[in-house]
Amino acid sequence: MEQFDDLYNLSRLITGYLKDDLNDQEQQQLQNWLEEKPENRAQFDHLIAESKLKSDFSGYGQTHKSAAWKRIVRETGYRTSKKVFSMPRIAAAASILIGLSLGGYFFLHKQPAQQISQNKVQDIAPGGNKAILTLSNGQKVSLTDAENGNIAQQSGTQIKKAQNGQVVYLANSLSTKGANATEVVYNTISTPRGGQWQLILPDGSRVWLNAASSITFPTAFTGNNRIVKITGEAYFEVIHNAAKPFRVTTKDQTIEDIGTHFNINAYDDEGSIRTTLVEGSVKVSNATGSATLTPGQQSIVQNDNKIVVTQADLDEAIAWKNGLFHFDRADIQTIMREFARWYDVDVQYNGNIPRMAFNGNIDRNSNASVALQVLSVAGVNFKIEGKKIIVQP
Repeated sequence: MEQFDDLYNLSRLITGYLKDDLNDQEQQQLQNWLEEKPENRAQFDHLIAESKLKSDFSGYGQTHKSAAWKRIVRETGYRTSKKVFSMPRIAAAASILIGLSLGGYFFLHKQPAQQISQNKVQDIAPGGNKAILTLSNGQKVSLTDAENGNIAQQSGTQIKKAQNGQVVYLANSLSTKGANATEVVYNTISTPRGGQWQLILPDGSRVWLNAASSITFPTAFTGNNRIVKITGEAYFEVIHNAAKPFRVTTKDQTIEDIGTHFNINAYDDEGSIRTTLVEGSVKVSNATGSATLTPGQQSIVQNDNKIVVTQADLDEAIAWKNGLFHFDRADIQTIMREFARWYDVDVQYNGNIPRMAFNGNIDRNSNASVALQVLSVAGVNFKIEGKKIIVQP
């Protein structure tokens, strides 16, 4: 029987099948492979399930470097886009991408893992817009439950919840306080695991908070600086003001805006602080030195506190803000840390989990069972028990 150790050739045949343009010899090659063993047919059927898979094949982002994936894109004529696969076809479509990425370690070589969706009773809904506002006097306001309109007033600044769910800080021009106030009071907005939020700061700068994150800021920016503090992950679109620099502080690090859109990932369990510049310029500083980033660059600060600058994968850095999980050569532990924060679950590992690398996008609006089903194509098994995901060989 035909042997397909050459993933590149196998991907070409599957591409031809999707286009309905295989010649007789190629059809026979594919047929021989399908008849070689039952798991080949099972995997093939799984991958091409749903008749409209081909029309959705353009659904993944812009950074897919494997030769097999490039061949698929080139030969089908499809173009990459930021479109997300519609449910329920995401599992079948993503399995092609995961399989073809990084040499196709798992593509059509393992028996399909048990479908997670069979355990729907134990399914877990995705996160959503959830946050708590802590006022300077310690009062806590659930932004999730607050009505649209005025929420509070602090030091001459109106705090409003807009119809789109954003929290907006507006200086009250009729107040004797506001932008020129000498009293500085601070608010904190924090998201739980399974939550995210957007806000507009008193200077008009926009902030997106990821799950299990927080931002502390003054209700009015007075003096010669604008300083905020974050934990977790946040994306900033800063209104530039050369006379009043905007600075973001994290644990042991300061990021200074020079007219910028940027993302900061500073979760304690990630082992590093990553600042990714999308537009403009930022200066990253800590006790060991500083570095100025240009668009497309990322600074990484690990335990030695040294600032290392590399080229960034922008798709990966800001995917969460755009409603996606994006993985580029990510191991299972990295993926499960993201899942734990977004689905508000604990993760347990049983046995020896194989070392794997995953590429692809998953819609963050999908239930946990769907997201896990995408990964299960690689042969890792998952079980949901209450608010726990168990990973096992």
